[in-house]
Amino acid sequence: MNKTPIKVGISGLGRSGWGLHVAALGRVRGLFQITAVFDPDPVRQQEARAQLGCRAYGSYADLLADNEIELMVVASPSPHHADDTIAALNAGKHVLVEKPMATTLADIDRMIEAAEKNGRLLTVNQNYRYAADFVKIKEVVASGVLGELLLIRLAQHQFRRRWDWQTLTEFGGGILNNHGAHYIDWALALIDDPEPQVLAHLVNTPLYAGDADSHAKVILRPKTGPLVDIELTHACAFPQQTAVIMGTQGTLSSTREEVRWKYYRPDEVPPLVLDRQPTPDRSYNAEELPMWEKSHRPALNIRGEIAQLYRDLYQTIRHDAPLVITPQSVRRLMAVLAACRK
Repeated sequence: MNKTPIKVGISGLGRSGWGLHVAALGRVRGLFQITAVFDPDPVRQQEARAQLGCRAYGSYADLLADNEIELMVVASPSPHHADDTIAALNAGKHVLVEKPMATTLADIDRMIEAAEKNGRLLTVNQNYRYAADFVKIKEVVASGVLGELLLIRLAQHQFRRRWDWQTLTEFGGGILNNHGAHYIDWALALIDDPEPQVLAHLVNTPLYAGDADSHAKVILRPKTGPLVDIELTHACAFPQQTAVIMGTQGTLSSTREEVRWKYYRPDEVPPLVLDRQPTPDRSYNAEELPMWEKSHRPALNIRGEIAQLYRDLYQTIRHDAPLVITPQSVRRLMAVLAACRK
């Protein structure tokens, strides 16, 4: 069995490249080794040399020319994701690209084509698929205790101002790309329709210095199954539950810190029989059902989520395990984001 560490190059040492990927790779030493990095900032280059003991380049072309690198982590600004990814694939590297995968579907198709042409792996940092609260939500839904699902509500609520590059549409900014890339991804995992009907309301508010959307309401209507209602906003000072899932046998309510669900068991109550006669006391024929209630407090850790993504990727690269986050699955997500903008 091949246990050789995978040599990694990182393009971009900003919040994602340094704050997330470098930190996550520190949790999987022995499986991965940071060999070289690229950032145009000389201070960041020196920081990488000093703290990581790796090579640091001032140009992406020099990083691509480093033949030791097997896996390229593309953590450059969003508009560069497509071209940087394709260049790395053409240079014979596997690629893990930050979300959003790219800014257009045409670019995503070019990326997938380049991966297939070069026989290299392409995956995306959709780390929320590993989030402990979402793993529990999927488990509860899959168990069937909620019955037939009627409505899925997902929300990411904050009240804040922003003035960085991610508030600009020219850089692929906005709350739909930043948070929708996670929560709409969750929604697609919970319904059985990769191309649901889409209704979206996107607003640029004075809370953003740039012109990108800072408030988004998205409705997904699958061919069968529950309606999905998604709210993403930086204009809510009273955050509500991250997830509410209503079913014919119970309800799930979740924050990022706690998942709760209540349900009844149909085999523990008498059959429901329609009665057309007047009720004896002029009341309703209704009853409160005996409900089971459970809760789970997940241990959330974003760097731990990304570390698990890397562990799975190691198994794929070294031992031919199936790729967990396929570019095709992320394309379906990005197609929904594109539909939201129409």
